[in-house]
Amino acid sequence: MLEKYGFNRSSHRDDVNYTDYYWFKNGFSQEELTIIESMTKELPFQDAVTGEGDESKVSEYRKSRIKWCPQNKQWRWVYSKLHDMIIQANNEMWKFDLSTMNEQIQYTEYYGTQEGGYNWHMDCGTEIQNQRKISVTVQLSDPSEYDNGDLQFNIGRQLTAPRVQGAAVIFPSFYLHRVTPVTKGTRKSFVLWVGGEPYR
Repeated sequence: MLEKYGFNRSSHRDDVNYTDYYWFKNGFSQEELTIIESMTKELPFQDAVTGEGDESKVSEYRKSRIKWCPQNKQWRWVYSKLHDMIIQANNEMWKFDLSTMNEQIQYTEYYGTQEGGYNWHMDCGTEIQNQRKISVTVQLSDPSEYDNGDLQFNIGRQLTAPRVQGAAVIFPSFYLHRVTPVTKGTRKSFVLWVGGEPYR
């Protein structure tokens, strides 16, 4: 486990924005993505499950394979970059009281041969997910490598996140979102969640 990441308590919530996501077009450089790809190759695959842990729902809601990226020295720089981006986004958009980053990065592959995707869901819900305040996803694939597989939000209006390779998209974990089925190629991404104090 890495050393504790610092989060500041936010006291002003009169100007929060729950109608959009926040993104960094150049969250990770091409050189950094190459390093990340090399590091993830060393990790074992697992079959993805839903947030409820109900395996019977997996084929209906989610078709993908995942890897868990450990919080160790090799991955420290990735977690640190995501931490800094999350802090900036939260300070400008939502001002949540954030306190923990104790989950691992989840690396995911969606395959066109399986029409891989993830139906409408939220990232907060049961057990540890109740602590989640902010989610961040990073686009690892070149968008020309796959068809469809869009990250979409339904937050009073439907939004489609940019498909820019290396981009980091940050949003409240209670946003309803999905990954539309990939129809060709492979979509690669990873996601991390940050927790905080209960809502008041």
